[in-house]
Amino acid sequence: MGKKSKKREGGLSDKQYAKQLKKLHVELVKLQEWVKHEGVKICIVFEGRDGAGKGGVIKAITERVSPRVFRVVALPAPNDRERSQMYIQRYITHFPAAGEVVIFDRSWYNRAGVERVLGFTDDATADKFLTMVPLVEKAMIDSGIILFKYWLEVSPEEQTRRLEGRITDGRKTWKLSPMDLLSYNRWYDYSRARDKMFEATDTDFAPWYVAGSNDKQKARLNIISHLLSKIPYVEIPREEPVLPERQGPGDYVEPDYPYRHVPEKY
Repeated sequence: MGKKSKKREGGLSDKQYAKQLKKLHVELVKLQEWVKHEGVKICIVFEGRDGAGKGGVIKAITERVSPRVFRVVALPAPNDRERSQMYIQRYITHFPAAGEVVIFDRSWYNRAGVERVLGFTDDATADKFLTMVPLVEKAMIDSGIILFKYWLEVSPEEQTRRLEGRITDGRKTWKLSPMDLLSYNRWYDYSRARDKMFEATDTDFAPWYVAGSNDKQKARLNIISHLLSKIPYVEIPREEPVLPERQGPGDYVEPDYPYRHVPEKY
């Protein structure tokens, strides 16, 4: 008997998810070739609470495309030099050039979220930042950048389940930092910060798109589908490649070399 495809309550089976994701991956490759051909610049921002599923969405977008075109930016905490700079400066250097799609796993909006909530910046500084963001984003768009901003919305119960999973799963322990624990304790402070951020920066030219992420698989499919629907890409014609005939060995002889082989344990 074949392996059964798991299906979560109210969700997709693994087989259904894989089938739909494959279709979207094909379209993402078409998008990639169009971006390269036309010299398009795309910037995608992902924000949301810890455990909302940002990393999973980004992985689903990038796993079948070229890292030379789709570039992921996940900046660490700023160093002393960066803290002395104009705040947006460390992000501007990562903005896309022609033929690039840059994905921010958290972004300049850190100032409106984690920095405000955890006291790394005061309310006055955070509010001033929010008044400036639309100006910066308008300048980005005027320069030819196509900007998308996604907020992943997860429920308190699902966030708890995911963060508890990081504690017990050895593959995920690196995902749980002391900052995550602090932010987990301040759910409604984050809600207030999010609300202020939306009010100030959800503009007609750079709107926020909110995706429910309690079901990770559906969130990934919905976001990729939405992203593709918002970009007027076309399939770039190409010749079907044909493998040439491989050359013969001629006088080549495999050397009797003591290779250090990797043990075949599996």
